[in-house]
Amino acid sequence: MNAGAAVVHSPGYHCDIGPHVFPMEKFGMLRERLVAGGDIEESDLLDPAPATREELLLVHDPGYLDDLERLRWTPRTMMSELPLARDIVDAYVLAAGGTTRAAREALARGAAVNLGGGFHHAGPDRAEGFCYINDLAVAIRVLQREGRVCRAAVVDLDVHQGNGTARIFRDDDSVFTLSLHQQANYPVPKEPGDLDVGLADGTGDAAYLERLDEALGHVWAFAPDLVLYQAGADPYFDDRLGGLALTMDGLEARDRRVLEGCVARGIPVAVTLGGGYAHEVTDTVAIHLATIRVALSLARRPAAEEPAR
Repeated sequence: MNAGAAVVHSPGYHCDIGPHVFPMEKFGMLRERLVAGGDIEESDLLDPAPATREELLLVHDPGYLDDLERLRWTPRTMMSELPLARDIVDAYVLAAGGTTRAAREALARGAAVNLGGGFHHAGPDRAEGFCYINDLAVAIRVLQREGRVCRAAVVDLDVHQGNGTARIFRDDDSVFTLSLHQQANYPVPKEPGDLDVGLADGTGDAAYLERLDEALGHVWAFAPDLVLYQAGADPYFDDRLGGLALTMDGLEARDRRVLEGCVARGIPVAVTLGGGYAHEVTDTVAIHLATIRVALSLARRPAAEEPAR
């Protein structure tokens, strides 16, 4: 793997959630496809360490973390749409460590991908949706505490609004949160972030990309030291939990808008996968794979070939 690229993954990301719309198998499938396709060598994959309790406390309340540690079904955990089991909680804590490692690698190499993460519905004091730990927020807070970044931006292009992330960084001028999502979808109500772009049902490639270009202008104006890109696969037209109408080509164009924009401005970018619930899991994997390949190709691009500002 080129020194300009990093891919983080652990088999521990997979946990048994029973029959469920969330395709846990996608994490391992992506790893296999990347290695089989020659995109990376197996030995190049970076193994994360679980986030420590000290790191989690930078984002999450101690009472909530106690509930997770002791597997207690309480008002703080009961809004989860997943079982509450040891292997599941451990997988989410590990994913937070993975996103933190990807963010550190992005600062060193320019770009990095966590083959997991993006659990943007978890708030400071509660689980929500399919999310127990907000790995995006943990990564930002850890890097801020270490003095590696001052200003960070979250570019959340999941079909669902990143309400947990918005709540965590509410009134924090050091973090800019952008969410471009389907308006008439979960969560209800939305949690206001710095910039929320709610799209109409059935929005397709052209209209989506036009709104994205407008929104990214605000991110570039913020001039972050780091971007965390939540590259959800669920704006896809055949997603079971989404109602937008992007094609695979449109989703790749979306990825290039974000990733090329970061490279052009010298902004390190770390990618998380977020949601993806296509009727065929192979479609979800193909969308994520295209995102990762864009990130890897840009990281390998010589400086002379980088897109102009």
